[in-house]
Amino acid sequence: MEQEIARPDFWDNAREAAQKSQRLAELKEEVARIDQLRKELEDFKELLALSSGSQEEMQSQIQNLQYALDKEEFRAFLSAKYDRANAILTITAGAGGQDAQDWAALLTRMYQRYCERKGWKISMVDESFGDPGQEGRVGIKQISFEIKGGYAFGMLKGENGVHRLVRISPFSAKSLRHTSFASVEVTPEVSLKEETEIALNAEDLQTDFFRASGPGGQNVNKRETAVRIVHKPTGIVVTSQSQRSQQQNKEKALDVLASKLYVLKEKTRQDEMAKARGEKRQIEWGSQIRSYVLHPYRLVKDVRTDVEVSNAEAVLDGDLDVFIEAEIRLMKHHD
Repeated sequence: MEQEIARPDFWDNAREAAQKSQRLAELKEEVARIDQLRKELEDFKELLALSSGSQEEMQSQIQNLQYALDKEEFRAFLSAKYDRANAILTITAGAGGQDAQDWAALLTRMYQRYCERKGWKISMVDESFGDPGQEGRVGIKQISFEIKGGYAFGMLKGENGVHRLVRISPFSAKSLRHTSFASVEVTPEVSLKEETEIALNAEDLQTDFFRASGPGGQNVNKRETAVRIVHKPTGIVVTSQSQRSQQQNKEKALDVLASKLYVLKEKTRQDEMAKARGEKRQIEWGSQIRSYVLHPYRLVKDVRTDVEVSNAEAVLDGDLDVFIEAEIRLMKHHD
């Protein structure tokens, strides 16, 4: 790759060149990490051979090495086609009016905080606001945002499914307990121009244009720049309203559609493989994956991995690593 990048004509295709340069940087970083691990292991062997250092120092170094090896092993789990790619995350409120819309807003904040912890960049693709509630709270009916960062899709793909919240409803005059649902969908960022497995026929698409809007229904844009595309064969609907022009929104919507079609195709392939092996897939698309209980006790539990955390506030503030890492290891075990 270094030889290829050194060619005089390498930057003629700027988009492709940037992707290859980024990939080379990632590979160099990976090699550097493994080289450093190898060096630390060799140093530790020498320390053991010399029998120098206290037992506490030895135990501390073992723990540090184990932690570093575990992290490297975890990265090795993320080796599927788009695991290194950026992600598109969509949250949709379930039935239940303001409570469900408020839950979708809380989930949005949770994932945004998680992305901030990872140093990933977030940009809005589409947002449909809910009804105004008490104290100016405005929920979310549906939101899609793009997440740019290394391994974003690989880390987040296990978040697909229904998330359940149990709490005292802030919208109930009698302070009744309420259960709300919201679904999360994560797809890889796919470029329609580069993904050869996905082909879109014009006759399969219904395209509509409308004005982008914000909370309360006010017009953000006086021109019909927002784009909605319906893929007739599958019924998939995608919307983009964050770009400045109608054409840019259409291109973004088509890329989002390509990402959803890729995930649908991959799921079909995995189901067929499982069927051929005589297996019944345990984790179905759209199934409930996690419960967040805030009343009468506080507990967040993942129903797939049985991981439980009593500090629900920390989880809702983006502390998701324990759930995400356990799910990735579970998925790798099933593969």
